[in-house]
Amino acid sequence: MFKAGDRVLIVACEDDPRAAGKTGRILDEVPPGPLTEGRWTVDRISIWIAPVLCHTSELRLA
Repeated sequence: MFKAGDRVLIVACEDDPRAAGKTGRILDEVPPGPLTEGRWTVDRISIWIAPVLCHTSELRLA
């Protein structure tokens, strides 16, 4: 389980494939729910990539 501020490696990202292989930080203060379809919000990936939504299986702690 991730928590806000965790640095993660994006292994894959259905929301934006350009984010794969990059690192970012988890924004969510609570575990994801139905609004995001169970996906985590990841930010600070790149100046060119907006925050993305990723499934738990697409993320690893960095």
